[in-house]
Amino acid sequence: MTTKRDYYEILGVKRGADRDEIKSAYRKLALEYHPDRNKSPDAEEKFKEISEAYAVLNDGEKRAQYDQFGHAGFDQRYTTEDIFRGADFEDILREFGLHFSGFGLGFDEDFLGNFFSSGRKGARKRREVGADLRYDLELTLEEVARGVEKEIEIPRAVACPRCKGSGSEPGYGARQCPKCGGSGQLGSERRAGFSRFVTITTCDKCRGEGGINERPCAECMGAGSVRERGRIRVKIPAGIEGGSHLRLSGMGERGRGGTGDLYVVVHVREHESFERNGDDVIVEVPISFATAALGGEIEVPTLFGKARLKIPPGTQTHTMFRLRGEGIPSARGGGKGDELVHVMVRTPTKLSEKQKQALREFGAEEAREGEGKKKGFFDNMFG
Repeated sequence: MTTKRDYYEILGVKRGADRDEIKSAYRKLALEYHPDRNKSPDAEEKFKEISEAYAVLNDGEKRAQYDQFGHAGFDQRYTTEDIFRGADFEDILREFGLHFSGFGLGFDEDFLGNFFSSGRKGARKRREVGADLRYDLELTLEEVARGVEKEIEIPRAVACPRCKGSGSEPGYGARQCPKCGGSGQLGSERRAGFSRFVTITTCDKCRGEGGINERPCAECMGAGSVRERGRIRVKIPAGIEGGSHLRLSGMGERGRGGTGDLYVVVHVREHESFERNGDDVIVEVPISFATAALGGEIEVPTLFGKARLKIPPGTQTHTMFRLRGEGIPSARGGGKGDELVHVMVRTPTKLSEKQKQALREFGAEEAREGEGKKKGFFDNMFG
């Protein structure tokens, strides 16, 4: 299966580009690859590719769908014909004496019969796939570190249990639409000089279905689907990043032409103690003045429980210690990150007289040891 290129990459624009930038980029590339000007073997395919990218990115609704779901979700919702419908190619190319027809490129019979049918859905297939759905799921950092399975509730359209999705009462079916002959589409043709344009619209009698129910289902009223609040279990891999999209194929809305997908968007709740930095986590831990001076062992929290950390004598505040393998598992594989323990020496605010006296004696002894070893700050400056 060929992977489609990103539309922004095709046009050479940034994701935040406005419509003027998109139109300018398309105009430049279209003039370069239009088969009237470029006779290379791959010009036609290049022209189709940049035209498709422009048709999507220049349309606000299509662009929003593409930005949210990418090709995986967007291609489920739009036929090739849907993508090109409404695009202003003729307005752009007319000023250069070019047109968007002929060469298998315009909306003529060759284009509709070949280009559309080679796309994601045939031109005759108008039964739409159901809508994709989005669910925003919030996780704790502990859940991200361990991986978790969540049960979520999604309101969605599913196949009607009475008619099994056919839209007809059991024992009845649909007869072919007499207006469109079962294609679900109606076509009209117009000519402009040497160019021929074919407009394809959805049949208004069968609403694109190609058939008409003889007796609509009493439960779904012929829709073929009913609403329900379904519960779905979602497995979240350890190490997932906030903002990641998990695609559950076939878990979206049901349509006559198939079921859309469900996209679970992961958000990670801010932690009161830990800060994530890639696969590492950072935690700030206070230690006593005595422990900093004399050394010792302290208990520190981790995302997986508790751990012991040795503090060497003479540790200064803001010193960082590393606990190997106590971070977050890499979503790309290859082990786990580390926990970085940022120690802060806690200065006591309430001292007993005995503690105060001990500190006075310590200060006095420290001062005596310092005398004669080196000059003081002001002696160095002015002495």
